[in-house]
Amino acid sequence: MATSRKDPKGRKLKDGESYRSDGRYQYRYSLGNGKRHVIYATDLQKLREKEEEIKDNQRNNIKTNVSKTTLNDMFELYMSGKTELKQSTRTNYNYMYNNYIREELGVRKITTIKYSDIKKFYNSLINEKSFKPNSMEIINTILHPVFTLAVRDGYIRTNPTDGAMAEIKKSHNWEKPKRHALTVAEQQAFIDFVANSKVYNHWLSLFTVFLGTGCRVGEIVGLRWCDCNFEQGSISINHNLIYRQQDDGKCEFHVTTPKTSAGIRTVPMLKDVRRALLQEKKRQMSEGFNDTEIDGYSDFIFTNRVGYIHNPQTINRAIKRIIRDHNKEEKELAKKEKREPLEIRDFSVHSLRHTFCTRFCENETNLKVIQEIMGHSDITTTMNIYAEATNDKKQEAFAQLEGKIKIC
Repeated sequence: MATSRKDPKGRKLKDGESYRSDGRYQYRYSLGNGKRHVIYATDLQKLREKEEEIKDNQRNNIKTNVSKTTLNDMFELYMSGKTELKQSTRTNYNYMYNNYIREELGVRKITTIKYSDIKKFYNSLINEKSFKPNSMEIINTILHPVFTLAVRDGYIRTNPTDGAMAEIKKSHNWEKPKRHALTVAEQQAFIDFVANSKVYNHWLSLFTVFLGTGCRVGEIVGLRWCDCNFEQGSISINHNLIYRQQDDGKCEFHVTTPKTSAGIRTVPMLKDVRRALLQEKKRQMSEGFNDTEIDGYSDFIFTNRVGYIHNPQTINRAIKRIIRDHNKEEKELAKKEKREPLEIRDFSVHSLRHTFCTRFCENETNLKVIQEIMGHSDITTTMNIYAEATNDKKQEAFAQLEGKIKIC
């Protein structure tokens, strides 16, 4: 008759359990591959909790021998499988991960990272590193699929990033910043000031094309003469020119294709756009064409006065200076003329695209046409801008009705 094994307190030990001479308990078990493993605990209850976790993991096909696998390991595994990532996206992911995740959260074992750890990490980026919503979205976009891979490969049961970003947004009262379109008066004031300024006149062609096509900044700075068909009156949008920090820390231009097939499109050439492009071509025929080559692409249209291609930061800085100088001059003139000044609100280069779309929505009711011209992959984006534009028009129309309808 077999005798049962007991610990010093007289408690019966199960198969695989034993009491060690150093006062600890241990449990021996084997996985499907036959390899044996041992876990330890300071008391029997804690040991059995660990045993149950191991058995539960085995029932749910969760890997149990992953004690050394870190988040960094999972990130490398995830990135090695993302062969479809554009080089620009890959570079951005690596930059953000290496600078903000790798040395802190990245060294943690994948099995020890909980939802509360993710929230704490996200809050530290916001409070200690002054991260804004867009930067936090990038961090979450990187981490969420890495943990999803860990779930699918059986390292963990649930994704600790699920719902974390939504709660962070709520706790910080974050709302997606609303881009505003220039009013018709602001748009005209901006273009008139640039056109009549000796300091800023050289920006006129570029801003005219922005306001007359609604293209993204990367599409405009990457525009080539061969993309413009003056006979048919159209512009082919088929690539972007991006300016981004590389793995070595240097910022460079690179050509990339649009994120979705909707980004590849043909935009009709308005008369003002045609005139601006031909003026730019005439200038370059006199002063010389740009010979910059980037990833095999050349013949770029827009360059600064020393021949370099514009990057978005440079354009935004120019816009800020133009707004500053316009508003200063306008306030002085309005004071002399004893009227309210027409000041231009602060805006970024992307607002020019939003402005074009708003003007388009004010004059076109076919949402599908607007979507195709703008290159929106999701018509919801088009519908939201259309709703904003038509709502402003309704308010304006009702303001004009004031006093004209005899109610009583």
